[in-house]
Amino acid sequence: MATKTPADVEDLEERIIDIDISSEMETSYLEYAYSVIYARALPDARDGLKPVQRRILYTMHDMGLRPDKPHVKCARVVGQVMGLLHPHGDSAIYDALVRLGQDWSMRLPTIDGHGNFGSLDAGPAAYRYTECRLAPPAMAMVAGIDQDTVDFRPNYDGKELEPAVLPAAFPNLLVNGASGIAVGMATNLAPHNLVEVVGALKHLLGHPDADLDALMRYVPGPDFPTGGTIIGLSGVRDAYASGRGSFKLRATCKIEQVTPRRKGIVVTSLPHGVGPEKIMEQIKDLVSRKKVSGIADVKDLTDLTNGTRMVIEIKNGINPDALLAQLFKFTKLEDTFAINAVALVDGQPRTLSLLEMLQVYLDHRIDVTTRRTKFQLGKATDRLHLVEGMLLALLDIDDVIAIIRSSEDVAEARARLIEAFELTEVQANYILDLQLRRLTKLSRIELESERDELRAEIERLTRILDDEQVLHKLVADELDEVVNKFGTPRRTVLLADSGAAASSAATAPLEIPDEPCWLMLSSAGRIARLDVAELPETSDDARRSKHDAIVCALRASTHAEYGVLTSHGRLIKAKAIELPSVPPTATSPNLQGGTKIADLVELAKGERVLGLTSLADASLGLALGTRSGVVKRVNAELLASKDEWSVINLADGDEVVGALELHDLDDELVFITSDAQLLHFSASLVRGQGRGGSGMAGIKLGKGAHVVWFGAAPAQGSVVVTVSGSSSSLPGTEPGSVKVSDFGEYPSKGRATGGVRCHRFLKGEDTLMLGWAGPAPAIAASSSGSAVELPPATGRRDGSGTPAAKPIAAVASRHLRP
Repeated sequence: MATKTPADVEDLEERIIDIDISSEMETSYLEYAYSVIYARALPDARDGLKPVQRRILYTMHDMGLRPDKPHVKCARVVGQVMGLLHPHGDSAIYDALVRLGQDWSMRLPTIDGHGNFGSLDAGPAAYRYTECRLAPPAMAMVAGIDQDTVDFRPNYDGKELEPAVLPAAFPNLLVNGASGIAVGMATNLAPHNLVEVVGALKHLLGHPDADLDALMRYVPGPDFPTGGTIIGLSGVRDAYASGRGSFKLRATCKIEQVTPRRKGIVVTSLPHGVGPEKIMEQIKDLVSRKKVSGIADVKDLTDLTNGTRMVIEIKNGINPDALLAQLFKFTKLEDTFAINAVALVDGQPRTLSLLEMLQVYLDHRIDVTTRRTKFQLGKATDRLHLVEGMLLALLDIDDVIAIIRSSEDVAEARARLIEAFELTEVQANYILDLQLRRLTKLSRIELESERDELRAEIERLTRILDDEQVLHKLVADELDEVVNKFGTPRRTVLLADSGAAASSAATAPLEIPDEPCWLMLSSAGRIARLDVAELPETSDDARRSKHDAIVCALRASTHAEYGVLTSHGRLIKAKAIELPSVPPTATSPNLQGGTKIADLVELAKGERVLGLTSLADASLGLALGTRSGVVKRVNAELLASKDEWSVINLADGDEVVGALELHDLDDELVFITSDAQLLHFSASLVRGQGRGGSGMAGIKLGKGAHVVWFGAAPAQGSVVVTVSGSSSSLPGTEPGSVKVSDFGEYPSKGRATGGVRCHRFLKGEDTLMLGWAGPAPAIAASSSGSAVELPPATGRRDGSGTPAAKPIAAVASRHLRP
């Protein structure tokens, strides 16, 4: 190792410069801040891109990675961008590339990613695992870049050229937004809807003096790729007026019946930048700290097919609206988005209003269109010059050939051609390079056609450059083309104010109070809760327009228990709070908002639900009738406190065909049999029994007959509906013959007698498929729940029926009160 001499040390000391450290720090910091602001963090207001994003798109375009080409490894793109244009590290380049391809980050993604590009809650896979190519919108960003539409500048080492800005056929700054943190400043721009922004641009193009109100008729607010709801538009207006403003962005939530017993909050879109896992963590934390109660479970069902879907199950007895208001308050289901519209204009960072952003982009597109038109005009003029020279040469092609063959060299041939035909040097060179195959008659025709087209094209391009109105129309037409290709409907809902409804939800009690309600069971097997003390009257027209016959209506309270009566003689306890609540307008026969009662109680094979009973107030007990003609009245005090019990001891092969809660011992208990016999007698004639009792004889059945219906009907104001058919037809396939008659026509007989005939069979009929007795007027429904028109109640007691419009599955009274 060489030893330094005193002379070397002295020479080094002579080159040491003393500087002030504070001055050096200021200079270095300013250079760093300048670099971050202008070369990394802030987008250009013209194309809305940061330098790294612009370099990625330009490099991929230069590599030929167009939408119709195969994907390539992201590592290849990152390496090319870093090696040629962006010397700031691979992680920064890959992060920017991934964001350009995330449809939850960008309203109009410009990268078509293949592989794991991350999610709202997780980052992407390493760039060696993912692939990419340009998306169709990216081609609009770089369209015309090879036609002298933008300036180019040297790259970091001066060996390559890069565009200072992209042509940008759509307003990327507003459509995709931007975010970045520089030194001493930051930017945060919300995405917008392309269709709306282009509408504002076209309006501004035709009305340069347009004010903010006029522009906001086209751009009412941001449009986030993840949807959501913007609450309150005053902050949006502030941002559009001054470049700074904030507003609340709320998730899209619906309250649904997520299970037969529970309601839930279903979240289908989240605020921009918020993922489902973040929400779930916040909810679990709130529950563990007991800051929010009433949540039974949280599930993230988000997938690529259905998009965002998060289900928050609510415990029974909790007010869903009040719980949702708490979640909006304590979680990111409601977030604040602050707009800080800072972008580079003429190389300087500026805070821009909506009008300024639109105007900067319009000026850019007008400049791009003008430069492109000049470039195309130059190309067309040059080509026309060559074509005209060719045509001159073809007129005297023999002389041209003779001049060329007799010349000593190319220079002499060029000079003689220019002199002989008055050509320019360019034309002469082109003729000298001419291929012999072009010296045909067809070529001349083609050249003349090309000449005419070029003259027309030059005239069109000249008109664009000479007439500002034509130029502006071209800009507007090109914007319309972009909208036709990439325009999509608005995803984010705009609400001027949350209103009084949100305030009332926030102050409403979390637990649902115990209040009067009605439980309703339909013929299609749906059950629901109606949270009203009294059932409102419904007009006959409204009743006819509804589907489903209500076969049971039970007065209860919200927190009460009720019993479900089945054909196997079981009484199953259930809770009213577990039933879905439907609006009062559903009191006419339509419970489509309800749930299938088979989903609430576990039934055996072949077991059917027949009715509902109150467990709190059943002073007269239950009345049951079986298929074999047995009747039983169950004592009310024996409705015990078990979850399930048997209310009748059935014989082998027998089943309950009718079960109801008794309200008046003066009501008539009615049996209708398959051989068209009807027997009714007073409920007071049936002695009450305990749960283990087998009942007593109710009706005497004929040979081969069985009971098709059992129930109760008031002695006055009731009707009987019977439907006959063939026993050989499949159930539900034959409409049969239906008859409606006055209940008063049927004399009362004693219990355990045979009754009287209630329907005369027509030819081909041998059985009664359905019977019913109850308060008039009656309504009927098919197995699907659709209404079936009944004839008027004018049928004779033993008369025949008239053909039904469709098979009848159930009959009920229009009077819904029990």
